[in-house]
Amino acid sequence: MYKVSMISLGCPKNQVDAEMMLLTLKNAGFEIGAEEAQADAIIINTCGFIEDAKKEAIENILEAAEYKKSGKCKALIVTGCLAERYRDDVTEEIPEVDVCVGIGKNGDIAEIVTNALNGEHKNAYGEKFELDLNGGRVLGSYPFSTYLKVADGCDNCCTYCAIPKIRGRLRSRTIEDCVAEAEKLAKGGVKELTVVAQDTTAYGEDIYGKPMLAKLLRELCKIEGLHWIRTLYTYPDRITDELLDTVANEPKLVKYFDIPLQHVNGDILKRMNRRGNYESLAALINKIRAKIPDVTLRTTLITGFPGETDEQFCELARFVKEMRFDRLGCFTYSAEEDTLAATFTDQIDAQTKQDRMDNIMDMQMVISAEKNEEKVGTVTEVLIEGWDDYIKCYFGRTPADAPEVDGKIFFMSSRPLKIGEFVNVQVNDCLDYDLLGELCE
Repeated sequence: MYKVSMISLGCPKNQVDAEMMLLTLKNAGFEIGAEEAQADAIIINTCGFIEDAKKEAIENILEAAEYKKSGKCKALIVTGCLAERYRDDVTEEIPEVDVCVGIGKNGDIAEIVTNALNGEHKNAYGEKFELDLNGGRVLGSYPFSTYLKVADGCDNCCTYCAIPKIRGRLRSRTIEDCVAEAEKLAKGGVKELTVVAQDTTAYGEDIYGKPMLAKLLRELCKIEGLHWIRTLYTYPDRITDELLDTVANEPKLVKYFDIPLQHVNGDILKRMNRRGNYESLAALINKIRAKIPDVTLRTTLITGFPGETDEQFCELARFVKEMRFDRLGCFTYSAEEDTLAATFTDQIDAQTKQDRMDNIMDMQMVISAEKNEEKVGTVTEVLIEGWDDYIKCYFGRTPADAPEVDGKIFFMSSRPLKIGEFVNVQVNDCLDYDLLGELCE
């Protein structure tokens, strides 16, 4: 039996693709989950969204290639967004790679790996719409928490973003398919479900003629066994009253909104091919907080977009200071090939972009610390994720913490607890981004 190791990089949507490929390989008789040094084939499922992601992908590919010298590896295969975006360039520029596989051929991964192990090194590409969005998966490290990918592709065509070229146009799954998968996951022990797509609020527009996220969420809430349901990547223009009311009224929906704003200056947003301005986005944030008083708000921002003036950056910084997001990530603008923004002549130098990002993150660190300080003395529900053997305590996440992107709470308990269990924890102290507490007996 051949052994396969897979390293999956990038976003949760890519992780779902990886888990589906792993099940295909398992069903074909491969032993999956092997250590790289013991693997006959190594698959790097890559991200290729921005420059840093591409660098990470290449570093992982080159590290894996060393096992062709020191380990058992006979085939190094690259899948995912980098493979789809750059195709034959990957094998030409990195000759250690034996086969490059576009997303349209994920379903053929078992045959491709078999052929590669037999010495057939032929890249495989298909149409983007051939990527199957339905099917089983081999879940990652936490069997009680996973992602539900409800759509692939994007129609927004932001000028800085290569995703429509990599993933194609929006392609949603039916509500019935999404619910069927969620029911199967719940029966398998999943208690927390995180709904994802490139733009989750656009879900359903292509097949139902209108956004259907709110209806989908209401259907998911009917599933026995699911305890927390959250949504990531909600586009501000499509956050409707129906969606807000659904989140406010459904107990299983955690009161959490992830809204990648990218910027707040009206002129910059127009150049990004996005809508809104400082006033409209502030009104949206205030509306969400009015409807859902205990909501946790997360956003991501871009500094140094072409043409961003000092005044426009100061407007962004003022927005961060005034809105006081609970969670915030900030990235420097990355000029991506084949995007309109990369052709703009008023590009900003790297140091200015970095300085502006550092400014935003320094400001947010203070805000995050203050918000965590406000939680001291409160009691919160926690999903236990593990035991930290170094500091001898349990750790987990509160409803305000999305998997992999937000902070954690570390807490003591006088009795043994089960990983994947929900418990109540009193917050006794805090760090900049994490909380410290004790189990409520």
